[in-house]
Amino acid sequence: QEANMVPIVEPEVLMEGDHDINKCYEVTAEVLKECYKELKLHNVNLNGTILKPNMILPGNISKIKSSVEDIAKMTLKCLKENVPSEVPGIAFLSGGQTEIEATQNLNEINKINDTNFAMTFSYGRALQQSALKHWGKNQEDILNIQKIFNHRAKMNSLSTSARWTEDLDKLNIQ
Repeated sequence: QEANMVPIVEPEVLMEGDHDINKCYEVTAEVLKECYKELKLHNVNLNGTILKPNMILPGNISKIKSSVEDIAKMTLKCLKENVPSEVPGIAFLSGGQTEIEATQNLNEINKINDTNFAMTFSYGRALQQSALKHWGKNQEDILNIQKIFNHRAKMNSLSTSARWTEDLDKLNIQ
């Protein structure tokens, strides 16, 4: 901040493993508490930061799956309890979710968001995967590659205001 830069705080808890959603909540809560304790010790102006956390999800090989609604509720609860209200923005990592899962979960989080946090995305794989897959097979098909990427970006943009639907997410590439 002294150098006129916005600190981006990225304490990601990975979804690798067989843990359930409650374990992810517990670990993420502890990581966030510790992170904000350290930021306060270093006098970081929290209203000039952006948080890039994981969503609260079961492990990628967990036998216990969670609903989109439970993921949204647990994620929001964890943020409300562990992130100071001065933090203006939260940009979620996709953390190994599929494109649709990441979009759908962000949409649901924004449907029930009763905080002052602006909730958005900072996805890599969940934004680029389909475009890269198409490019791998059709490197000359630049227009459709761009169309696929732009579609994914638009779907995620809609999810930031809880306006995404599965019907809108159907893209037909010829």
